[in-house]
Amino acid sequence: MPRCLTLLLLALLLALAAPGPATAQGAGGQVWVIELSDTINPGSSEFLVDGLAKAAADSASLVVIRLDTPGGLVTSMREMVKAILACPVPVVVYVAPAGARATSAGAFIMLAAPVAAMAPATHVGAAHPVGGQGQDIKGTMGEKAVSDLKALAASLAKRRGRDPKLAEEMVVKSTSFDAVKAKELGLADIVARDLGDLLQALQGRKVPTAAGDKVIDTKGQTIRFHQPGWRDKLLSLLASPNLAYILLMIGLAGLYFEFSHPGVVFPGVVGGLALILAFFAMSTLPVSYAGLALIGLAVVLFFAEIKITSYGMLSLAGAASLILGSVMLFKSGETVVAVSLAVLIPTALAMILFFGGVAYVAGRAQLAKSVTGREGLLGSAGVVVDAGRVRLLGELWRYTSDRPLEPGQKIEVTGVSGLEVEVRPLPPKEHQA
Repeated sequence: MPRCLTLLLLALLLALAAPGPATAQGAGGQVWVIELSDTINPGSSEFLVDGLAKAAADSASLVVIRLDTPGGLVTSMREMVKAILACPVPVVVYVAPAGARATSAGAFIMLAAPVAAMAPATHVGAAHPVGGQGQDIKGTMGEKAVSDLKALAASLAKRRGRDPKLAEEMVVKSTSFDAVKAKELGLADIVARDLGDLLQALQGRKVPTAAGDKVIDTKGQTIRFHQPGWRDKLLSLLASPNLAYILLMIGLAGLYFEFSHPGVVFPGVVGGLALILAFFAMSTLPVSYAGLALIGLAVVLFFAEIKITSYGMLSLAGAASLILGSVMLFKSGETVVAVSLAVLIPTALAMILFFGGVAYVAGRAQLAKSVTGREGLLGSAGVVVDAGRVRLLGELWRYTSDRPLEPGQKIEVTGVSGLEVEVRPLPPKEHQA
């Protein structure tokens, strides 16, 4: 069973390390449509950057990024913007279908595009920076984030010939524009009902690229869809600080249980797998090593509680370390990334109860007096059966004594030597009690 679980773990690691599924290669000049309908995170960023690189390598005539996102991490958005600006193929960001949005980090992706298109009943904007859980960023950090993103929005708008003041308003005032208004104000270049309508509107349009200006020719071109595979979806899913934290706690709990109860195997395997996934997820997030160290220290303190009698002091220190580490686990940057309190509080409390409970049970088991073997015989009372034998705990034992004993006389064990016990007679008042 452990071997099967090990092989399963190895297979999962190889799958995570392997590249995403390749799409069929076709003739050059295809129109690539990259579906981006997720939060902006390291997983979706890797998917878009990879898609643009493959489209360029395939000599695509056009890349359409079909966008529908509520926003996400600033760091991931910047990677996407850089990839769009550096793409040698004409890029169109198309906010679609009807009801879709390009808000927060998504607004910058649309601003970076040489051509910005929107479907009817879509909107763009609301790009004011907020924390990872939607909270306002207070003080100097908030001012820095607003100033930085305001400058980025203005520079992208200027580069693409759009009004920089409108772009700045999306950051400073969180203004949003529907498709019609965005087209009217010049933030959007085209309003198209669907992909076919968009391609028709793009025909013959001159577009700037990293390789110079190019004229779009969509006539007779085949359309190739580049959609997220299971690996891309898994990467996006794991790029959540809440999930990374939960996986970390499950992993530590599993390994803690395995080390405190050697030989169970299954908790250790599950814990190891959860830890690997947690570290994989945290590799895409701004992790604080101080927070991670505090969580590790908490586990060490709980484990020490099993070995050292501290009357709960080590467990209390472990609980404090776990809570502090959980709060400090992720760094603050352009976007504040943190574990949601709705996840952190119940998870941390559950882990404290689990670690403390296991330490308490294991500690009691170690401190409990053995009632078997030599320790169990010392101090026990019995009765003389005949010359040379006594009955102890329902068993007959050979005995030695420095005093003569009579059958039926009460005795107490004072020592054990091999298969013989040393006994002394109990005074009458002791065996009457």
